[in-house]
Amino acid sequence: MPRVVSVNVCTDQLVLLLAEPEQIVSLSPLSVDPRTSVMAQEAVNYSTNNAQSETIAMQNPDVVVAGAFNDPAFLRMLESISIKVETFPITSALSDIPDEIRKMGQVLNQSDKAEAIAAQFETDLARLPPPAEDAPLAAFFLPNGFSLGAGTLSHDILVAGGARNLSVELGIQGNGTVSLEQVILHQPDLLIGAQPFGGFSQSEEMATHPALAAFPVLHSSVAWVCGVPSVLDAVSQVSEKVDALDALPDN
Repeated sequence: MPRVVSVNVCTDQLVLLLAEPEQIVSLSPLSVDPRTSVMAQEAVNYSTNNAQSETIAMQNPDVVVAGAFNDPAFLRMLESISIKVETFPITSALSDIPDEIRKMGQVLNQSDKAEAIAAQFETDLARLPPPAEDAPLAAFFLPNGFSLGAGTLSHDILVAGGARNLSVELGIQGNGTVSLEQVILHQPDLLIGAQPFGGFSQSEEMATHPALAAFPVLHSSVAWVCGVPSVLDAVSQVSEKVDALDALPDN
């Protein structure tokens, strides 16, 4: 079985999902942070790396798995010293996840396990009801007005959970921003916000504006971040919030 080093928080989770313990040489530093990984508890049983080529070379893995945002120069350095590198794309849709699981299964020589998990995810995905035309309108309103539009995993999660996305209705493709004024003008039924920072942050001041006080808020969780089966927990979070909105007297 190939020995693997992961240098990306999302490939960390795929490795933890599929690899045998003896295959895992090290994981990224973010792997053990519960704010960034749904599998942080599992990750604490393994070493972490500093994503530096010299350190990883000393670990002598058979393969390094990385994400699209990892430094290309760092990955080329690994390849230049004959370390195999497999790069995984940013997950932009729920339907991408089974193929990414299968790809990691091939990298780790765990194709049977990967196929079983991917097939179950496809079954679970197919059971989700189609969104209603009059679904509640939700607005991503993250620090600095950051928002997520079409072609993002977060948009797919929102729609699968039974809501429409204000960012898409405003024509945003991928990442973008919405203003406080746009949110107030369009009167969404629900705001999707970040987990509170817990300290002073100017970028979060917009989200605490008094004009937003009456809007229901769903704080996105770590389950929204990576293309692994636990992403369906994020879909359930949206669905539960949508059901709660539907149960309000005015709906």
